[in-house]
Amino acid sequence: MHEQGKTSLRSGLLRLALVATAAADAPASLHAGSLALAPCTLASPGSPSTVSAFCGRLTVPENRAEPGGRRIELAVAVVPSRAKRPRPDPVFLLAGGPGQSALEAFPAAAPAFAGLLRQRNVVLVDQRGTGGSHPLECPPGEPRAADSMEAADATAARRSAEQCLATLDADLRQYTTTTAVEDLEAVRAAIGAPELNLVGISYGTRVALEYLRRHPDRTRTVVLDGVVPPEIALGAETARNLDAALDANFALCTRDAACSRQYGEPRVLLDGLLAELQRAPPAVRYRDPLTDEVREDPLTPEVVGGVVRLYAYLPQLAAMLPYSLAEAAAGRPEVLMAQGRMIESLLGEQIAEGMQLSVTCTEDADRMRVDPRDATTLLGTAFTEALLAQCEVWPKGARPADFTAPVRSDRPVLLLSGEFDPVTPPRYGAMVAKTLTDGKHVVAPGQGHNVLGVGCVPRLVERFVATANATSLDASCLERLAPPPPFLGAFGWDP
Repeated sequence: MHEQGKTSLRSGLLRLALVATAAADAPASLHAGSLALAPCTLASPGSPSTVSAFCGRLTVPENRAEPGGRRIELAVAVVPSRAKRPRPDPVFLLAGGPGQSALEAFPAAAPAFAGLLRQRNVVLVDQRGTGGSHPLECPPGEPRAADSMEAADATAARRSAEQCLATLDADLRQYTTTTAVEDLEAVRAAIGAPELNLVGISYGTRVALEYLRRHPDRTRTVVLDGVVPPEIALGAETARNLDAALDANFALCTRDAACSRQYGEPRVLLDGLLAELQRAPPAVRYRDPLTDEVREDPLTPEVVGGVVRLYAYLPQLAAMLPYSLAEAAAGRPEVLMAQGRMIESLLGEQIAEGMQLSVTCTEDADRMRVDPRDATTLLGTAFTEALLAQCEVWPKGARPADFTAPVRSDRPVLLLSGEFDPVTPPRYGAMVAKTLTDGKHVVAPGQGHNVLGVGCVPRLVERFVATANATSLDASCLERLAPPPPFLGAFGWDP
C-alpha cells in the first residue's frame, strides 16, 4: 500500500496525515498533530447507522489541580474531510444530555455534517464521564436519573444515587462542564488546530458557550442547536416548557378538521387517560418493539407521561400522539405501552447517569426550587423533587463565579431553535443572542428539539461556517418548513 495523502503542519496549523503501513493489507492510520489514531467504525445504540472514522485516546489529569494524580483517557474520533487539504480549523460536535457520547451520537447526525465535511474534518470527543471517556454509568436495573420514565419518589431517588455512588471509581467533583471545556482545549492543542468551529446540541450548547467564554481566541465560529442559557438552571423550567409545547402541538389537531372530528381535544384525552390510570393501572400484554418478545407490564401515568414528553421532541412523533392517546383511551393501549418500552430502553443506553448528576448537581441544583405551580403540569413537581434528593448525596465540584452570567462575545454565533421545542424553547435562544454582537437567532417553524438536520438548516450551517459571519446570513429558506399533519390512524395522515 502506498501513501494515500498527507498535509503538513506549517506555522502551527493542523497536520492531518494518512500514513501507509508496510503490509499491503494493513489499514492506514491517521495522525492529527501529536494524536495517533486508527481506523474505527462509529455506531449509535439501537440504530443501524454507522460511520467510518479514525479513533484514538488522549490522556489527561482527572483533577488538573493535582497533575501527578490519577489520569483518565478521553475517547477521540476524527471523521475525515473529503477535501485533499482540509481547512486547519475543524468542526467539533458537542453532544447533549448531559451524559451522551459524542462518538455514539454522530452516526444519527452525520447527514447534517455532510456539507461541513467538504472542507473540514469533524472531531468528536466523548465528554469525560460518557462513552469511552471513563464513563460514569449506574448499574443496570437501578433507577436512572431524575428524568427517568419510571416513577420514583424523593426517597427512592436518593437511595438510587447512593447505590450508584458505591459502584463508581472516580472523583465525581471533576466531571463538570468546566473540566470538560479544558479537556476540549487539550484536544485542540494535541491536534494542533489554531481555532475551532463548535457545534453544540442541547446541553452541548452550554459546553460551547463556556468554551467561548474561556477561550475566545481559539473559537472561530459557534453553532448552538437547542440553546441552554447560562442564566437558567438546566431542568428548572422543564415542566412548564413541556406543557407549553404540548398545547402548541395539540392545537394542530384542534385546528385540523379531520383530526378534531376524529379525536376531539387531545389534551382532554390525555387528562382523562391519566386520571383513569391513576385509579387502576391495567396490565397490558404487548410485543417489545426492540426484541419482539411478548411482555406484560402495567400502563402507569409515568409511562404515558414519558411517551408524551419524549414524543414532543420531534414533530413527526408528536403527530402520532392524538392517535396513540385515543387508542389507549378506547381500551387499546398496546401501541402506547410499546412506545413507552422503546423509549425507556433506548434512553437508558444513551445516557451516563453518573456524569449527568455530576453536572447538574454542581451547576444547577442550588438554583432549583420546587415550584407549586408545576403541580398542575404533566410532569408535576416529581422531576425537581427527585433531582434535588439525588443531589443531597452526590459530590459537587467547583462552579466558576461567572458561570451563570451571560456570555458576551463578538465571535460569530448561529443560534437555532425549534418553534415547538419542549426543552429549550425559542425564548432561550433569544435570551443568549442579546449579548452576542455577531449572533443570529433563527427559529424553525413547526419543529421540536434540535433542528440541525431539518430542511435547509444543514446548508445554512455550512454557509455560516464557511463565511464566519452570522448577522448577514440569509435564513429565509426556513419559511418553507411546517409541522407534519396529525396522524388519523396507524397509516399516518391523509394523503
